[in-house]
Amino acid sequence: MRVAFILAGVLLSNVAEGFLSPKVPGVTSLTHVTKSRPSSRTTFTASHLDPSSLESVSKVASGPASRLVASLLATTSSFSAGNILKTLPLVGGLVILGLLALRLPGAVALGWRSYNKEENSVGREYDAWTREKILEHYWGEHIHLGYYTEEEQKGGYLKKDFIGAKYDFIDRMMAFAKLDGQQFKPAKVLDVGCGIGGTTRYIAKKLGTGSQVSGITLSSEQVRRANELAQEQDIENAEFQVMDALKMTYPDNSFDLVWACESGEHMPDKKAYVEEMVRVLKPGGTLVIACWCQRDAKEVPLSKSEQSRVDFMCTEWSHPYFISIKDFEGLAAGTGVMENVRSEDWAKFTIPSWRHSVWVGVFDPFFWMLRPHLWIKILRDAFTLNVFHNAFKDGLMGYGMIYAQKKK
Repeated sequence: MRVAFILAGVLLSNVAEGFLSPKVPGVTSLTHVTKSRPSSRTTFTASHLDPSSLESVSKVASGPASRLVASLLATTSSFSAGNILKTLPLVGGLVILGLLALRLPGAVALGWRSYNKEENSVGREYDAWTREKILEHYWGEHIHLGYYTEEEQKGGYLKKDFIGAKYDFIDRMMAFAKLDGQQFKPAKVLDVGCGIGGTTRYIAKKLGTGSQVSGITLSSEQVRRANELAQEQDIENAEFQVMDALKMTYPDNSFDLVWACESGEHMPDKKAYVEEMVRVLKPGGTLVIACWCQRDAKEVPLSKSEQSRVDFMCTEWSHPYFISIKDFEGLAAGTGVMENVRSEDWAKFTIPSWRHSVWVGVFDPFFWMLRPHLWIKILRDAFTLNVFHNAFKDGLMGYGMIYAQKKK
């Protein structure tokens, strides 16, 4: 059994080494360039870790497994890429022990987070992610992909601050929506699928107190955290509530701008999703959607293996199904009340986010390693992130941006 653990750890090390640094351009340091953007945490750099701080945390870590991991980190606190890779066999052994303890077959069964409307699987999973604080620690206040210019990618996307890339995405999406804070300041904005409210608050600050920004989500924990952060940041023109985007309680013609960033993926009825957002949009108002989309199967049918990949991506993160960018554009135009409908594919600008998400956990393993009860979930999510990366790289998936205006 001991030999099996060692071999598995070495295998994990080899896989990680092939996946991580040698093929990633521009990786010369583990230190990030921090942008002057608001954030709920300090951006991690390798210099933040030293043996004394690690030892102090090991003293307060609760549970024997957490103390063991803290001690491991304390003894390997020189976090160069080489040292991280050298510790992977040991970490791999610990992970395998955890997998065996939790019955490996059940842990890796397909569909462990399949969509279920009756059970509110989307709200349930986001409740859990919010309580665990893993996403907030690594992704900051924004649970969406970042934006990386071609120049930034050529120079090495890991040189860019991971959270800063998310703010860049918001700015780019605001420009796509022709919302620059000067020519058009909507009085009322709706953020559909607001998460913990990072984008909602950012837009509220950008537009100023003359605008009111509302965020809705299926997760009560996200609403709780969003309100906490709004209070901490003294943002009074942002509000949050639990609401089903397919059955909103707002009256018709309520908002000047409806903003939907990476929420359509979770919708069981994409047509109703678009129609409901259009219903609450004022005449002359703007609808802007950002959504992961699959290749148009009507133009190029999916092979059996491609359909299996799509099915996996759906069942892992509680997505009922994906549609194409063209389908989204057609749904907006099909309402009969929208005009100037257009779409773009931002896959090439967002694709670094998938593996960058994994890298931030490698650069800063301290937070997740002290939570061994989440190891299986974290490893599974890391694997899924790479599945999405490959799907976007292969053209199986695209990043849809849809813009439309409601006729006056």
